[in-house]
Amino acid sequence: MRKSSRTIALGLLLACGLLGFATAFGLAASAGAGTGTSSTDPPATTTTTEPPPAEPPPTAPEPPSPAPIPFGVTVGGVKVGGLMPSSAATVLRRSFERSLVLVVDGTQRIELEPGSLGARPNIEKAIRRARLARPGAALPLDVAVSRDRIRTYVDRLARRVDLKAVDARLELNGVKPRALPSQRGRHLKQIATARSIRTQLATNSRRPLRLGFVAIRPDVRSADFDQAIVILRGSNRLLFFNDVKLVRWFRVATGQAAYPTPLGTYEIVIMQRNPWWYPPPSAWAKEFEPVPPGPGNPLGTRAIYLDAPGIRIHGTYSSDSIGTYASHGCIRMHIDEVEELRRQAPAVRPEALLRGR
Repeated sequence: MRKSSRTIALGLLLACGLLGFATAFGLAASAGAGTGTSSTDPPATTTTTEPPPAEPPPTAPEPPSPAPIPFGVTVGGVKVGGLMPSSAATVLRRSFERSLVLVVDGTQRIELEPGSLGARPNIEKAIRRARLARPGAALPLDVAVSRDRIRTYVDRLARRVDLKAVDARLELNGVKPRALPSQRGRHLKQIATARSIRTQLATNSRRPLRLGFVAIRPDVRSADFDQAIVILRGSNRLLFFNDVKLVRWFRVATGQAAYPTPLGTYEIVIMQRNPWWYPPPSAWAKEFEPVPPGPGNPLGTRAIYLDAPGIRIHGTYSSDSIGTYASHGCIRMHIDEVEELRRQAPAVRPEALLRGR
């Protein structure tokens, strides 16, 4: 009877334990499912993912590299198409710095640097325009030019290249005369030259620039002197040349130490037969009166006037003075010899070359 009671009690305790487990399990399931859900719904699932990586901060875009100048573009006649702007600027600058070449004549040339005239090209402006130009465009090169500096340079240039006209003349080679031809003179056309220089700088042209001149003709253009008279003061001789050949020489009297016969080249301006003598404007002659032709005339029977003031080749009746220094600058000759010289010499053309020796 007692054994049965313990067995029943253990069975009750076991039943209560099972009931408690079932209750606990049911409560747990209900809590997991939530209110108002069926116990037959599948359990909810939760998915966990990593956050995306952070993006790097934005950076400033790189500037675009300069493009070359369009093909075929020229600036001031210089080809810059296809070049990068920096290279084109260097080419333009070197081209402009070339010297201008001024051609004076067949043997003389002058090189002129643009910088010496204050000329300045606007290279930056030229490159900007070239970059925006259409292919094959021909663009000018803007150049700042100083007109005052060009004018000053041309004035100095004229003093350097102008030439005076030279008359045909005789000169002595020893005691022998020789004819020298005339030479034309020239005067630089200054206004036209300044304009041409400005144009070459403005157009970046470096073609040789031939200078223009006004020709100056000499007064005596012929060197064909057939005859000449040479006076040698040192030996008191007169030499007469015909066609540059000595024909004859004569003894003469020349000027005193106080009134020397002048040296130089003079032209015969007039020849007179039986001349009057008129006192020259000199202190030694102020007491004298004019003398008519005749035996007492200081000029004898012939007088050859030179373009040296107051100087003549003439005859004299004072034959003892020939070969001495006795006159007031004139050249005295024997009467018959001056008449012979007058016959051989032409009317006006010979020259008297007065030379000390």
